Amino acid sequence: MALLLAGLLILSSGCGKKEVETTEEKQTFITVGFSQLGAESDWRVANTESMRGSLTRQAGFDLIFDDAQQKQDKQIMAIRKFIQQEVDCILLAPVTETGWDTVLQEAKDAEIPVVIVDRMVDVEDTNLYTAWIGSDFSKEGEVACEWLNEFAIRNDIAPEELRIVDLQGTLGATAQIGRTSGLEKAAAKYGWTILDMVPADYTQAKGKEVMQRLLSEHEDINVVYAENDNEAIGAIEAIEESGRTAGTDIKNGEILVISFDAAKSGLTKVMEGKIALDVECNPLQGPEAGKIIKAVYNGNEFNKYTYVNENAFSCTDIVKSVSYKDGEYNITKLTQEIINRREY
Repeated sequence: MALLLAGLLILSSGCGKKEVETTEEKQTFITVGFSQLGAESDWRVANTESMRGSLTRQAGFDLIFDDAQQKQDKQIMAIRKFIQQEVDCILLAPVTETGWDTVLQEAKDAEIPVVIVDRMVDVEDTNLYTAWIGSDFSKEGEVACEWLNEFAIRNDIAPEELRIVDLQGTLGATAQIGRTSGLEKAAAKYGWTILDMVPADYTQAKGKEVMQRLLSEHEDINVVYAENDNEAIGAIEAIEESGRTAGTDIKNGEILVISFDAAKSGLTKVMEGKIALDVECNPLQGPEAGKIIKAVYNGNEFNKYTYVNENAFSCTDIVKSVSYKDGEYNITKLTQEIINRREY
């Protein structure tokens, strides 16, 4: 009798567990391996949070996250591990554009779609990746430079009087390529002087370090073109510690700072008048990534390239819409209300 009761208890316990498993099996999750390049900036942290907040189990995803700490070899290792794990999709935010052909071919051979986010990859065959989501970095650079040209005209500053240093991002990254190119083209077009171009790797510490050196080497700097907010904030620290002021009164010795990203930290400096213009680079790409991954998984139609919506914010009254072949980019005078609404 004791053995019979024990057997019934085991059978009863087993039936209960099976019902739980059966219930879980009703939910099919799309397994996504996400290789994030790092956490070097406020923008990157917000981008990671957007992905994690969108690709949840409640939304039908099983997200495997890997932080590459700004190293491409770590990203390649992560992708190969995702392939071994037979994930349904690979999400990649690449640290640089080049060097991806081999590993992306491996993913394609394994029939695993790859969605690129933020920065682009430079590969011989664009069919190695399924889709891309991000910003038009060349447009961002053009917007910033058109604003600077308008600022110079309105303040009666001759083109040759603009003496610019460029705190570049990580060399080879799509954002760096586009933003640097925008400045180079505008300088050639309008006759500006670029005193120096030095990578600061999108970090505040490196931005400060680079700016300290540039101030010691170029006493006549009056414009800083920082390729993200963290670099700009570091540069402002160096400017103020040197005894100079970040602002818009170039004729009286202030240094005008232009930045990119428009994170809350950068916009706060715009509100203080220390950053003159901050061009938005929208990190909230998670919702779009989720839509595209589901479309790919279900065999539905999707766009190969998706550009996120963005604007620019100025501390001056110079506000305008810069027109392009594909639309307009609005430059708005910043208000505290905009900062308060900022999610990152």
